[in-house]
Amino acid sequence: MSTTAIPGLSLPTGFHIGPIQELINDRLLLPLNVPAPLGVLTNFTGTFTGKGFNLIFRPNSTATPTTFPAKPTQTPTDNVLELNLTQESLAFPDGSLGNVPNRGNGAQADKFLNGVPYIQSVSDVTNGSPQPIHFEPGIWLAVPSTTNPNEPTTLARMASVPHGVTINLQGASLPAVAGAPTIPAVDPTPFLSATRAPFRFASQTASDALTLRIPQNLASFITAGTITQAILDDPNTVLRNAIAGQNIVSTITIEVASAPETPAGPAAIPAVGGGNANIAFLVDNADVPNQQTGPAGKIFAGVKSTFWIETVEHDITLPLLAAGHPPITVSVPGHPVTGLAGPNFIIHPPFPIPHPITIKVRSTQIQYSQVVLLNFNGLTWPHVSVATLVPSTPITPTPIEWEAVRKQL
Repeated sequence: MSTTAIPGLSLPTGFHIGPIQELINDRLLLPLNVPAPLGVLTNFTGTFTGKGFNLIFRPNSTATPTTFPAKPTQTPTDNVLELNLTQESLAFPDGSLGNVPNRGNGAQADKFLNGVPYIQSVSDVTNGSPQPIHFEPGIWLAVPSTTNPNEPTTLARMASVPHGVTINLQGASLPAVAGAPTIPAVDPTPFLSATRAPFRFASQTASDALTLRIPQNLASFITAGTITQAILDDPNTVLRNAIAGQNIVSTITIEVASAPETPAGPAAIPAVGGGNANIAFLVDNADVPNQQTGPAGKIFAGVKSTFWIETVEHDITLPLLAAGHPPITVSVPGHPVTGLAGPNFIIHPPFPIPHPITIKVRSTQIQYSQVVLLNFNGLTWPHVSVATLVPSTPITPTPIEWEAVRKQL
């Protein structure tokens, strides 16, 4: 089972944003000589592919009602819970935008931003045949610290989706930590907009085969372990399952949101700027708020994304390779439970391999969890998307990794 990935994003040769040359003065010469730093965004390069899960409650219009294999017994009938097993591509260009000048006002000095464009495409593979369901062009921005407003170095993610929503999410990255991430639970249960009380639906019970849900009968998915009660209760279970048994040596966490939350997450979200914009159709039907009061006195961002950039160490076995042997490709076995494919490595050692040997190599893996709040029919409905992505192009071991191999021979 596979999908045809959209070609990787590319920038025109020599394309780097900068100030108009005629306006350059001595104060600007130094920052122009060196691109504004990208920070952790340097990890976003190349194309990543992988698998994920999507959970969304959507309106069930009486004008265009959804049909089901079996007559549902669930009430009310104003919504449908749609579940998608997904396959996706997340493509970044090689390089960055360069120095993007932002002009200061008053005491605030001019600042130079830098960024990385991306294209995300997601297909539903629940029934085996890929069906595209999401396309998202966007830009990740690295924003230096400012005095007005008084904000530390931040990150921003700007994106547009074909449902008529654009987002501007702000946040930051946390220092790298040793080992795998601690991925918290996420609750997809809707809550009443008036009282903030949780309102659980029959469609959230995996064993109920007569409910307003797509797929309606989950028996085969429960048996396969791809959609279970644990996943319906906490979609981040999919992420934790994907890294079970992996040797993750370090993790960088990025958190961005449309507005701050209470209690606050691990990364500070600026109190000013950011937000969402919706087309008129959504404002009248199922709009996305910038911020939403939730149960138990919590305040949620209308859109919140957490990305985990993980360095994964793999053991691969090299065959006997004589001097001058052409490059070979060695694949890391896929995950035994989730079926997530492992990365490929181009093996072209700078010295002969006299006998089969197991070596250690590393790759970058991206995981994310995103929650979008949809407001319709008097309730707030969390829409949760998660995925685990690995490089889709072969990786070349580093000179340091080859030196470690030489010492083993």
